[in-house]
Amino acid sequence: MDKESKKAMTQMAYASSIGIAMVLAIFGGLYLGYWVDKHYGTTPFFTFLFLLMGVVAGFRNLYVLIKKYFKDEKTVIRSLKTEPHRKRPAPAKA
Repeated sequence: MDKESKKAMTQMAYASSIGIAMVLAIFGGLYLGYWVDKHYGTTPFFTFLFLLMGVVAGFRNLYVLIKKYFKDEKTVIRSLKTEPHRKRPAPAKA
């Protein structure tokens, strides 16, 4: 296996772990909220609360894993202003 295909396979593994971490956080929060609501009879308060916490935790996991796995990648675009093809032409004079 050459270096490029190994790197691509590694990035695919990282991407799948990011998806799994996000799904587990969301459904874990949903399940825990449902269980607490069922146990204390407070339907749907804790379900929504823990679902929201699961979504926040899922996106936090997404952010942390992306920062961890792709920190060695160089920035492709630093600013749109530095790209010559993004500059607007001068306005036509009337």
